[in-house]
Amino acid sequence: MKASAMRDKTADEIRQRLAELREELFNLRFRNSMRQLDSPLKIRQGRREIARLLTVLREKEGQKV
Repeated sequence: MKASAMRDKTADEIRQRLAELREELFNLRFRNSMRQLDSPLKIRQGRREIARLLTVLREKEGQKV
């Protein structure tokens, strides 16, 4: 998901997506440690999406102050 699409979401929706992604990333790392993950690139993609979400969330929180 692109940052521009994330900016349309509310802060609560972003937090909910962050929680989902963190759980998904945990599962991907676990599967990777067991050598059951098809593509380790999914871990990188998950980390990057989390970073984008955190950036957008901090932008929104900065606007409130």
